[in-house]
Amino acid sequence: MASKLAGWFGSLSFAQQIIVLALVFDPLGFAGGWLLAPSVGLEPLFGAVFGVVAASIPTSLHVLREASAA
Repeated sequence: MASKLAGWFGSLSFAQQIIVLALVFDPLGFAGGWLLAPSVGLEPLFGAVFGVVAASIPTSLHVLREASAA
């Protein structure tokens, strides 16, 4: 299953890969930050913002990998 997913992801253009990464990781970061923020004493909205920022790390690493390969 993972190899099919990796093959499908690799067959997409770079712009499509960025969109897929954003569509997958940004909602996860938002929800995770929203839910975990009260446990560390933050407002849920601040946690959501931090979660989205943290979720952008895989997308940034993908961009850096593609830039170094070119």
